[in-house]
Amino acid sequence: MDGKVICVVGPTACGKTRLGVLLAQKYNGEVVSCDSMQIYRGMTIGTAAATPAEMEGVPHHMLAVADPAENWSAARYVSAATPVVEGILARGRRPVLVGGTGLWLDTLLRGHGFAPGMAGGTVRTELETQLAKNGIGLLLEELRRVDPASAEKLHPADEKRILRALEVFRETGKTISAHDAAERALPPRFASVKIGLRFADRKDMRALIDRRVDDMVASGLLDEVRSLLNRGLPRSATALQAIGYKEFAGVLEGEKTEAEAVEEVKLRSRQYAKRQLTWLRRDANIHWIEWEKTRDFVQAVQISTEILSAEGLF
Repeated sequence: MDGKVICVVGPTACGKTRLGVLLAQKYNGEVVSCDSMQIYRGMTIGTAAATPAEMEGVPHHMLAVADPAENWSAARYVSAATPVVEGILARGRRPVLVGGTGLWLDTLLRGHGFAPGMAGGTVRTELETQLAKNGIGLLLEELRRVDPASAEKLHPADEKRILRALEVFRETGKTISAHDAAERALPPRFASVKIGLRFADRKDMRALIDRRVDDMVASGLLDEVRSLLNRGLPRSATALQAIGYKEFAGVLEGEKTEAEAVEEVKLRSRQYAKRQLTWLRRDANIHWIEWEKTRDFVQAVQISTEILSAEGLF
């Protein structure tokens, strides 16, 4: 095995799951999910995670591996997924990375360490205490002194990233910008070939997203959310911030009607797809396949085969 991995990327509802399975079948592969919500158990419908029937016998990894009460970061995901990818390669099989969480995929491929600091750590706790006591103003002033480049890029209301930049500096004496630049200069842990799926006309993408939301509701999304709440999962849990779950939790608690929730889920899903495309457009290494009115997977496999053959994967 040459060590390369296949990546299937794209916005929500574009057909990543199906193409990932087809390519895994063709290239003796196993699928590794790169989705920040599909890692949680009991959330198959709302996250559109692959069902056993959709897997068609292809091994899938990093699906339903976390309790919904947990809060997984990109760092924790990479720590868990890296040995999975290495294990697939060691077995002489091809990893097929599939998912829409661009940050998680990029960090998994890059494979280098994250800057120090963590939720619940001493420095983070100190910063959060200062924030609660004095507000963000003094902390932003400190960041301007020690890391003016980061301070210039961050919005004054972006408290999370301001605290993170200060945390890195206090722990290492180096700016987060310098750390990130050093990481980018290193070669990636996993060489990859990226295949992207998108619609030629955004209207077709939006229509498909709307239909998929309707299908999720018909398949029992409300009951799936009810099951999570009945287990005692708090509304503040990261898992319940996922699109679909937050809105339908509101239905169950009498905050909105089901019809209102459906329209909100469709809107948020379309907005999320737009953000995903914005993230992916920055990557010049993606080989794009554009759908017309419908998704033609036979043609997509043919195009993917040409791309992968040109990249030396046979």
